[in-house]
Amino acid sequence: MRYQIRDGTVSLGGNVVLSHLNFEIRGKEKVAIVGANGAGKTTFLRLLAGELLLDRDDKRREPGIEASRRLTVGILRQQAFADSGRTVEEELLLNCPHKDISSREWLEYEREYDVLFTRFGFGKEDKKRKISEFSGGEQTRIALIRLLLEKPELLLLDEPTNHLDLERTKWLEGYLREYPHAVIVVSHDRFFLDQVADSVWELEDGKAVKYPGNYTAYRQEKKKRMALWQKAWERQQQELARLEGVVKRFKHKPAKASFAQAKKKQMERMKRVEAPKREKLPLFSGEIHPLVLGGKLVFEAEHLEIGYEQTILELSLRIRRGQKIGLLGENGAGKSTFLKTVAGILSGRKGEARLGRHITMGYFDQHSAEIQSDKSVLEHFHSQFPSLTDKEARSVLGAYRFGGREAGKRVNDLSGGEKARLVLAELLQSRPNFLILDEPTNHMDIPAKETLEAMFQAYTGTILFVSHDRYFIRQVAESILCFQEGKAYYYPFGYEHYLERIQKGRRGVSLTAQVLAEDQALIDSLRAVPRAERHRLREISSEEAYEEWRLAPVTEKMETAARAYEEMWLRSERLRREWEESEMFWTQEVRSETQESGFKVQESGTKTQEPRFEAQGPESEMQEPNPEVQPEIPQEQRVLGENQMEYEAVRNEAAEAWRQWHESCLEWFELWEELN
Repeated sequence: MRYQIRDGTVSLGGNVVLSHLNFEIRGKEKVAIVGANGAGKTTFLRLLAGELLLDRDDKRREPGIEASRRLTVGILRQQAFADSGRTVEEELLLNCPHKDISSREWLEYEREYDVLFTRFGFGKEDKKRKISEFSGGEQTRIALIRLLLEKPELLLLDEPTNHLDLERTKWLEGYLREYPHAVIVVSHDRFFLDQVADSVWELEDGKAVKYPGNYTAYRQEKKKRMALWQKAWERQQQELARLEGVVKRFKHKPAKASFAQAKKKQMERMKRVEAPKREKLPLFSGEIHPLVLGGKLVFEAEHLEIGYEQTILELSLRIRRGQKIGLLGENGAGKSTFLKTVAGILSGRKGEARLGRHITMGYFDQHSAEIQSDKSVLEHFHSQFPSLTDKEARSVLGAYRFGGREAGKRVNDLSGGEKARLVLAELLQSRPNFLILDEPTNHMDIPAKETLEAMFQAYTGTILFVSHDRYFIRQVAESILCFQEGKAYYYPFGYEHYLERIQKGRRGVSLTAQVLAEDQALIDSLRAVPRAERHRLREISSEEAYEEWRLAPVTEKMETAARAYEEMWLRSERLRREWEESEMFWTQEVRSETQESGFKVQESGTKTQEPRFEAQGPESEMQEPNPEVQPEIPQEQRVLGENQMEYEAVRNEAAEAWRQWHESCLEWFELWEELN
């Protein structure tokens, strides 16, 4: 399959939206369309769906849109159902291309319909309900199910995750990756684009530019291209300035006039590099340090029970200075309740919760953004920080995308996302050492989110936050605290690593890195390096710390077994040498060779004396010995026997110690393989 647009232009209401655009998609490619609000993303999808046509262009010889064959195209529409009086089952089965209900194709269609219906959060009983009985968001999900059942060869999706929770969004990601045809998607969910897209096309100034890879790769590549563009423009400006200086210097000198004229023509013939446009997203550099450093221990909880009328969960943990922890869990798991408890807004039901020494806190939730003021953004911000000059206040606001005319807007006229961004700007400007954030990026566009991500990455204090934006979590969180089934689990790595281990867990590999939060102290202690040792020791990474933490019990067991074996082996060797080097050993060895039957050498090498039967009286008859009378063993032989028996006993203990050491080594190796 190949679909191509060449030199296409689209106008709406007399305004050009897409200008001389080129685009191509092949095979099963999954494409993301990105661009600023108003760049023409929805217009582009409508063009692909056939709802809009290209403007006529007499200069264009090609047809404008080409395809390898006639393609089926499907798009998710806002007004999806012509007859909302039908039941869901009637609507979805109506579109089945196979009308024979006993055919294999019908059964496969019905089976996939069941899978999609349940995966998108509906119950079997919902099939009999009329479409009009569902909410707008639920109707959109049903329309998406219908579209996926149709399996168009070019699937067009505009914000498909808007009405999906996290679990259903994850499932849709996997479904689209395995979708047998081409997919073009527009979404503000950057993590979703990362998981689905093979390439990204950016719409800007009416043009489409292709970037290979997912959304993250696109952002990195665009920064590189912008940097190269900036350098090329600067070099050309320097060359133009040099040539202009040559022309000014020699144009009035008769002997050099032709030379100056040649340089002037060179400047005119030079293909100009357009000045690069500044990114709307300010690139923040540097670090944001708290005004007060605060203690190493920021927050500590011991058997803390959180909840309102009843306990949601109990946990014990420690949050240390500089940690950036993302809090995950299902709705109702207690995430916001825990944040309020940490912030002191809500008391714990039982247990202890305490802040560390000199901790200054900044708290943000959705109510924090409900600010009302007739002042301008600049006036409102300046009233919060009167010590700043007007220039300094504008500079700070500019870093949070409130530059120029934006700073002159009334606070009451700002959108919810803009108010949240203003409050967060104030929060970071006050520079506390502990930030507690509940959904800080709700209702924000991508540039605003990326601005805050840069700021939180630059912040050197401690952050504990909740967010449903997975890309934001990945960019900011350095560790994860997960509330699951009434327990708190701490994961010492980033969000992407966490998802990889979750996926492995679904395939039968244990999620070894997820540990009870109360055990986090073990990891923290591993990372602590005494100040005096820092000249020769580097601080280990989180992954190294976790590996050491997981291996610590079996390593200790292995080392203990090794010490025990070494001790027993050395002791047995000492006893063996003492025995073999003793005078009694060699005396008895010689005696055993000369005596006819004095000593019998056993398999072990020890010598035991056999009783002799001697003739008694003149009859010289052999008489039976008295069993109650034991034969007398020489003193030196008794000592030798005791030493030998001790050696044999110690040697057996050493063999058992070796076996235990060997088993502990195998146990350590198996765990090491699992972790690596």
